[in-house]
Amino acid sequence: MSKYIVTGTAGFIGFHTALKLIERGENVVGLDIINDYYDPSLKYGRLNETGIKEEDIKYGKLLKSSKYDNYYFIKLDLEDYGQLCTLFEKEKFEYVIHLAAQAGVRYSLTNPHAYLRSNLHGFLNILEVCRHNQVKHLTYASSSSIYGLNTKMPFSTSDIVDHPISLYAATKKSNELMAHTYSHLYNLPTTGLRFFTVYGPWGRPDMALFIFTKAILENKPIDVFNHGNMLRDFTYIDDIVEGVLRVSIRPAKNNIKWNESDPDISSSKAPYKIYNIGNSRPVKLLHFIKTIEKVTGRKAIIKFKPMQAGDVPATYADITEFIREVNYNPKVKIEEGVSRFIKWYFSYYINSNSLEK
Repeated sequence: MSKYIVTGTAGFIGFHTALKLIERGENVVGLDIINDYYDPSLKYGRLNETGIKEEDIKYGKLLKSSKYDNYYFIKLDLEDYGQLCTLFEKEKFEYVIHLAAQAGVRYSLTNPHAYLRSNLHGFLNILEVCRHNQVKHLTYASSSSIYGLNTKMPFSTSDIVDHPISLYAATKKSNELMAHTYSHLYNLPTTGLRFFTVYGPWGRPDMALFIFTKAILENKPIDVFNHGNMLRDFTYIDDIVEGVLRVSIRPAKNNIKWNESDPDISSSKAPYKIYNIGNSRPVKLLHFIKTIEKVTGRKAIIKFKPMQAGDVPATYADITEFIREVNYNPKVKIEEGVSRFIKWYFSYYINSNSLEK
């Protein structure tokens, strides 16, 4: 069994990633600060699924799961470099899956400093503890948002991405640059994954599927931006997690064919790699909404609005390289994925005390 740390385990992707590793028998430590970017009760609900009770959590304390012998959790701020160093020195992690970040494109327009603290300073601390503790591989979350003003479809990791349109996207691009620096200077294997519109059970309340489902069930209007002319490469959470785990055990390698005069943007002569991880089957937002209507048996009240600042009209991932090199194979179609989410939503919110009926 290998020793992993997964950051952001009170979050959507981090929770599912840690749970899958635990179920596979790996030794896992989860880390999260549990901030209030959205309702913390959902974060504690995720932690509870892994045997971590809210009342037992204390800052800086490594807490053993009540359900799994191979899982521990620690509440820790990534900016707390001293405690982070102590944790890494003690636990001697082999693999780091870094999924903690200040998320949300629109939130970055009004709360920019939160992104600098978490996504830049916090990421720097992760790079530092990795390079000082002989970590075999750092896998980290980038984002499809870094494609910014690019319009050539599908988005490819060979495309230049120098025109982000939100601070969130800029911090994710910065992460890729910082990772390359550490791969080059310290021979630290790093792999960045550009996620494309992840959805599924336990998803964030600020995500489209959650917002639309809640509004439709409550017979409230939903805002549909760009007058409905949006295209998204929706990717189901199980497909994302499978891709993350496949990558995590394949440390990035030096590209011996890398040419300085004609550089491959997604790799390097250092042990550094970038992949797109998506579904590569983009869906029109209005079709997405119709799928929710079909599953819930309710009709949406739609308010069409112009494009919102920071948003892009379309995302579409070129995952050819990821399929070839990692044997990645996204399986869950949009109808099945939406159905699974809504089944979870009913069980967690409608048929429980998590939300007033």
